[in-house]
Amino acid sequence: MGIRLMTWNLDSNLPIYLQIIEHLQYDIASGHYRPGERLPSVRELALCAAVNPNTMQKALSALEQSGLVLSRRTLGRFVTEDPAVISEARTALATHQITELIQKMQQLGFQKREILTLIEKIYEEVTHEHTSGNP
Repeated sequence: MGIRLMTWNLDSNLPIYLQIIEHLQYDIASGHYRPGERLPSVRELALCAAVNPNTMQKALSALEQSGLVLSRRTLGRFVTEDPAVISEARTALATHQITELIQKMQQLGFQKREILTLIEKIYEEVTHEHTSGNP
C-alpha cells in the first residue's frame, strides 16, 4: 500500500518514538499494512512522519522486539504473518483507547450505566450512518 500520506499529528508532550510505535501498530492492526507486507524504508517513514531517521529506527526496533515487525537482512522490514500477534496488537490498541475514554467520562461525572448507554446510542448512530450510506 505504500507510505501513509496523511499527517502523523505527533504530540510534542509525549515521546515521539512511542507515538510512532502506536501509529505503526494502528496501521498494521487496521490492515493498512498487511501481514507479510514490506514496510517502507526507515528514511521514507521518517520523511513521512517528519522525524529524525534515528527516532524512526528506535521505534521500528521496538516493533521488532514485540514481534509485530520482522527484519530480513537485505530485504527490509516486514509485517509479521502471525495473526495472533496482529490480533494482540489490535486488542491492546482498542483497550488503551477504551480505558482513556472511560477515565475521561468518569472525570465528567458519568457512571457505568450512563457510559454504556451513551456508547450504545452513539454506536447505533454511527453504524446506522455507515449502513444507510449517509456521510
